Amino acid sequence: MSASVVTKSHDARRWQRFTPLERSARYLVYLVVVAAFIASLRTVEIIPEFLYDAPQQMADMFRRMWPLDLAAYPATIHGTMLETLHIATLGTLLSLLLAVPLALLNARNITPSAWLNWVAKFFLVASRSVNSLVWALLFVAVFGPGVLAGVLAVALRSVGFVGKLFSEALEEVNMGTVEALRATGASPLAVLLKAYWPQAKPAFYSVVLFRWDINVRESAVLGLVGAGGIGVVLNDAMNLFQWPKVATALLTIFAVVLLIELLVVQIRKRLI
Repeated sequence: MSASVVTKSHDARRWQRFTPLERSARYLVYLVVVAAFIASLRTVEIIPEFLYDAPQQMADMFRRMWPLDLAAYPATIHGTMLETLHIATLGTLLSLLLAVPLALLNARNITPSAWLNWVAKFFLVASRSVNSLVWALLFVAVFGPGVLAGVLAVALRSVGFVGKLFSEALEEVNMGTVEALRATGASPLAVLLKAYWPQAKPAFYSVVLFRWDINVRESAVLGLVGAGGIGVVLNDAMNLFQWPKVATALLTIFAVVLLIELLVVQIRKRLI
């Protein structure tokens, strides 16, 4: 009799991964995602006729791009591509002037003041929340079209990225070395250079190189709003329906980005 009871109670127990409340919450999340997707489709007002002939339109555009307009490369594309690289490089270097101090203020193990932490966090978030094209539009309105607007746009966009990741690297250092130097009576600057910097240096170099790689890609389109670089040539060629020239410019951007990716990998191996 007792064995039968044990068997029945054992059969009555069933392992469940989620509780009924957790399963209901999961289904609710799925429902919200589906509802958001449907609402987005209704909001963007997709025209089905444009979707039907999209493959034919793409094929026609690619046919217009061939053969490439190689004569346009030395005339206009080469110089503007170099200009794009200068915008990305100067913008990245300029961003360090603001990103490093903000990172030091944002790191709680370096700056214990909560008020200063929030001030630094505000500027870092403000920088990341605005796209490079929006920054470029603002600076074009202030300084006029040209490279200066592109450099400032890249710099302000990069401040939040570099500052946030560098501050996180500073917060993750081993505090044993820091406390040992402080115990010897070392100055705050000595502690920063001898304890924090050696540990955070690999992360800093990685972040700067990665951001420079991103900035090269972003600088290629800043010319669409008048901020200089190869985007100016690309925009003019598209407006004039010069598709072979567009294809040459796009191929140039792709080749440069690929070469920079390989270059960044080699630099990281040497520095880190």
